[in-house]
Amino acid sequence: MVDTAAQAEIRGIDISKLVEGFADVDIVLKRYVRVISTSAREIRYYSKTAGFLTSPTTTGVTTDMIETSSKSQPVVIEPSYTRATAYVKKFFATSPLITLEDIKDCDPDVWGDMIKDTARAVNKKIDAHIYTILVAAGAGTAAATVDGWNVPATADPIADLMGARLTIKANGYATDDLIIYMNEAEEKHLISWLVSQKGSSIPNFSSSLVGTGNLMQILDMRVVVDHNCPTDSVVVFSPSKAVIYREFMPLTSAIVTDEGIGKSVRVWAEGVAVRPNAGAVFVITDTIN
Repeated sequence: MVDTAAQAEIRGIDISKLVEGFADVDIVLKRYVRVISTSAREIRYYSKTAGFLTSPTTTGVTTDMIETSSKSQPVVIEPSYTRATAYVKKFFATSPLITLEDIKDCDPDVWGDMIKDTARAVNKKIDAHIYTILVAAGAGTAAATVDGWNVPATADPIADLMGARLTIKANGYATDDLIIYMNEAEEKHLISWLVSQKGSSIPNFSSSLVGTGNLMQILDMRVVVDHNCPTDSVVVFSPSKAVIYREFMPLTSAIVTDEGIGKSVRVWAEGVAVRPNAGAVFVITDTIN
């Protein structure tokens, strides 16, 4: 039977207050975007049109006039921007009231777990919000090769990842800091494909993967594995360009005390993610069929 904080079965005296069985899982995506503080709840930002500048097209002119002849006047070129507005979101949660008696003598560290897990829940929601903005309409996208990464005979993750990188580069963004963001299922099939399909041609590489069980970098792109990333898609993006998290209020917690009765913990944060450079993101879909 699962016990709640106020049930008699979880009370004791000399039992170690250690809750086991659930490993902590890091909240990671926010670490890989720019975080900039803001003093306003309304955020105005500009999205730059992706790609390289070319000369304006005019009637009868079909070529880029940057290439011209001697003594010609220079062609005028300029970037274009789209203005957008976003509003700060509040991420807010509270624990139930934990009685003073349960705080004092529960076998599990109910109070400690409540504080930790409430904070982690708020962090997870912020990560989910950032992901939604990261992959919103406007980002580059393409389906994985043939049957996806879980079918080694027809899969080609390297071609998929190279296609993502080339698209981001063609949009005019540097590719020296790219992140490959995926969950554990895609990591499993990627490693399996690399070892089973390429192990004979790259034996040292496959042996290293088997030994560590951890794929950290491929094609000069860092692999970030997060269970919060949905299955069946892999996102390649530039952390320095793609998304900015505008933080109005950092993660904050407070203990709410009902004197003589108990305590609860409240955790909140305020901010909003914006994506000024959609061209710095590429989503590989249908990675697992």
